[in-house]
Amino acid sequence: MTVSKFSVQNIDYFEYYMYRPLYMFGGRASRALNTRLSLAKSPTFSNGDRSVKIALNTYKWSDTEQLTSTDVLFWMNIWHQKPTGYAGWFAGGLSLPTNVKSIKITSPTSLTMTLKKAVNQHWFLYNELSEITPLPIAWTRPSMTAAPGSAGCAKATFTTTSSGGANYAKCKAVYDFLSQQSGYNPTNPKTAPNALPGYATNKLWSVVDGPWRLASFTATGPYTMVPNPKYSGPNKPTIKKYVDKVYATVSDAYNAMATSTLDIGQLPPTEITSPATKPGKPGLAPTVGKNNPRLASNYNFVPDYPWEANFFPYNFNSTGDTGQAGPIFHQLYFRQAMQHLVNQTLYIRSVTHGYAVPVYGPVPDLPKNAFMSKTELKNPYPYNVAAAKKLLSSHGWKVVPGGTDTCQNPGTGAGECGKGIKKGAKLNFTVQYQSETKSIKNLIVAEKDSWASVGIHVNIGVASFNTVIGNATPCPTGCKWEFQDWGAGWIFVPDIYPAGTEILAKGAGSNFGSWSSPTSTALIQKSITGKTTLVKYENYEEKQLPYVFQPLRVPLWEVHKGLKGVGPLNPLYSETPATFRWS
Repeated sequence: MTVSKFSVQNIDYFEYYMYRPLYMFGGRASRALNTRLSLAKSPTFSNGDRSVKIALNTYKWSDTEQLTSTDVLFWMNIWHQKPTGYAGWFAGGLSLPTNVKSIKITSPTSLTMTLKKAVNQHWFLYNELSEITPLPIAWTRPSMTAAPGSAGCAKATFTTTSSGGANYAKCKAVYDFLSQQSGYNPTNPKTAPNALPGYATNKLWSVVDGPWRLASFTATGPYTMVPNPKYSGPNKPTIKKYVDKVYATVSDAYNAMATSTLDIGQLPPTEITSPATKPGKPGLAPTVGKNNPRLASNYNFVPDYPWEANFFPYNFNSTGDTGQAGPIFHQLYFRQAMQHLVNQTLYIRSVTHGYAVPVYGPVPDLPKNAFMSKTELKNPYPYNVAAAKKLLSSHGWKVVPGGTDTCQNPGTGAGECGKGIKKGAKLNFTVQYQSETKSIKNLIVAEKDSWASVGIHVNIGVASFNTVIGNATPCPTGCKWEFQDWGAGWIFVPDIYPAGTEILAKGAGSNFGSWSSPTSTALIQKSITGKTTLVKYENYEEKQLPYVFQPLRVPLWEVHKGLKGVGPLNPLYSETPATFRWS
């Protein structure tokens, strides 16, 4: 699961319905460990936080196999095949599966992981163990004709399943087979997936341990899930089926709600008829106004406060702008000028009708939390055109408001443009934004006009969410993209503790723009190995601006009044229709 597929649509709204992770998090307005819905009890740490004991709860797969510790080992052995291919992996030796020295199964329901390096217990549970999803023995095979469990990968010793290990070939055969069945060709990753139409009929994927199974599926249309009759956990579904519908535009979805043919949907910002009574502020949710009159009689207005920070990345290794984009983005003064021109207060009022909160750094504002520092509640770069202009002119740029600035004084000294920036280099960039949401366009157009006021010329291009997020792939050796704005920044799922390991650690699979600095690396490491808080890390990143921070829109859901068990919403998007009830 690379960064282009690492989304709540694929994980929370699809995978988790059918395949439960080892640990579930979140609940009604909560992001905490949900022991009731987890497959395992809270882990026990020992040996100086180098050993982790995991004890499973009683669950069964839909083929009646017991869920056992071998299923957890199977996941780890498969992950061993290509650790760096997963968007949650990061360099430095502390990520799973890299940090695992050995795995010992002590009983059918318990196992112990011995780690190479000590870890912060909270981080390891909330960001690493959270990523494990046990796999059924039915998948331990190299082909459809082979018997389930015949490959030997699930029970292989963990240390022998990495590249060069004695059991590597056994697990590679299973990895390749499962990948191809799901539509990914490991030997030719660019091959178009041809397995998607068979998702609902493939007997592999019908083996589930969650409350739902797939009844019908199309890659570009709706999919339908029905209850798993063998589900052995809590929250057994009572509704007969769950249909996730697809609409060409948000207006089409709105009209479907207006005619009561859709039970749950988001109210488009263009249809907000009552602005927030009080706009969102740092750490404070907006006060909700009245519902849209077309929907008020049949729907409840339910705001969503996701565990999320909104931003879009600089590509620090970009070869765009005739090779000058990357060197320019490396200059802190330039990033400060860009951020000074993001008028978050104005955009919250005019673009989102008050239904947003400002974002100044990498730790989420909402729900209110103990991780956010007092410093990050204050904007270090408030809207200030004069300050932005001075930052550029004092570093060797000829500022042309409404035009395009050029570097007049190349070099690395005082009053010069900076390392790698040539004389005549232009502040001329392109941002590609996702087309599905009009409010994202309105925001980027407003920002473009603001940047233009000091001669930072930003061209805007449009593409689908899939294209935008796919183009934002980290490229350590350089590539042309400059800015990619998918409109959602980062929601901290399944990496719930906002330590920055996924989005800011050097070499991380989701470090979109390849940001790194020795200080950043050291602060991240300290926050995940000992008892150091996130304060120094988040304060540093807030000032260094590895991303362009912008307001986080609060999604406004419309929920049919006859449907119970939907709100308040889970900030981690780990909803389950199993809780829904018709009254």
